[in-house]
Amino acid sequence: QVHLVESGGGLVQAGGSLRLSCAASGRTFNSYAMGWFRQAPGKEREFVAAISWSGGSTYYANSVKGRFTISRDNAKNTVYLQMNSLKPEDTAVYYCNADQIVKVVAGSSDYWGQGTQVTVSS
Repeated sequence: QVHLVESGGGLVQAGGSLRLSCAASGRTFNSYAMGWFRQAPGKEREFVAAISWSGGSTYYANSVKGRFTISRDNAKNTVYLQMNSLKPEDTAVYYCNADQIVKVVAGSSDYWGQGTQVTVSS
């Protein structure tokens, strides 16, 4: 199985930037696509971005396209989410997930991190 731990969340002003990290650990026997979801208070969890195992394919929600960039470093077993031009509506708990790409995008992944809080002040 895969264990995922997010980090890098915090408080920033609107227009600022933040980079989230998700480190994978544990014994693995397969390669996984990885991605990010977020959940704001009172809202359902929504897809943010995903990346294939090789890093050759990326996917973004329309709400973050052009502002967020997902990347990965397989040597470090880590996926990143660079968030620029942050808006108050980006405030949420951000979760990392891993599985086959179709499950990552659909939010039905077998593996999830504990989440990291991102708060954007106006």
